[in-house]
Amino acid sequence: MQRFNDQVAIIAGGARGIGRGIGRRLLQEGAKVFLFDVLEEELKEAKRAFSKISLTIHVKVVDVTRENDVQQAVQQVVDEYGRLDILVNCAGIIGYTSVKIADFDSTVFDQVLNVNLKGAFLLTKHVIPPMLQQKYGRILHFTSIGGKEGNPGMIAYAASKSGLIGLVKGVGKEYAENGITVNGVAPAVIATPMNADTDPAMLQYMTDKIPMKRLGTIEEATALACWIVSPEASFNTGFVFDLSGGRATY
Repeated sequence: MQRFNDQVAIIAGGARGIGRGIGRRLLQEGAKVFLFDVLEEELKEAKRAFSKISLTIHVKVVDVTRENDVQQAVQQVVDEYGRLDILVNCAGIIGYTSVKIADFDSTVFDQVLNVNLKGAFLLTKHVIPPMLQQKYGRILHFTSIGGKEGNPGMIAYAASKSGLIGLVKGVGKEYAENGITVNGVAPAVIATPMNADTDPAMLQYMTDKIPMKRLGTIEEATALACWIVSPEASFNTGFVFDLSGGRATY
């Protein structure tokens, strides 16, 4: 399929994992794709890997917690191609795992909210204007089942992802009449490099809560995400899609 011919996409947190998988599929379906990330070496490696399979991807080192970085990077994309159709935000960090709130360092709490929630706010704020100009846009944020149900020992992550769900629902309603959709995906545990930062006992706890008794895959996340940001998903906004192997209960 070539659902994204002549479209321009930004993937935040795109150097590896789900973001990189989505970037690849968007490229294969005709989009021009920019990967934003703070992981400079991983961005370079992604660019080399795509080149080996004859795909040209653009990469930018961007700190999503810094408004000037985000604003300038988005404007550079718009200046280069004259449009911006898609934002997929996968940028996120976990922070502590298996640490109760009484022992949770407030600095770590701030860091997690800065990346996971403030970063999403800044990205959304600065991609909306060019989308408004063309009366079309697709914004997708990766939140988490932990934001809906809460994961003990990961209070900063759960709180940030709950906040992100609120952002999706609120902004989706703000622009529902402007041709711009704003949605989320709430995965259970997906097999990505990010899992390396999760305490093994916590990872097992989360996997045991999944009725399918397995982790989700990047390919499964990519398939859902690319439909949500396609022209086909024109009547969905302010919604959070589950990707949980049966764990989600509402």
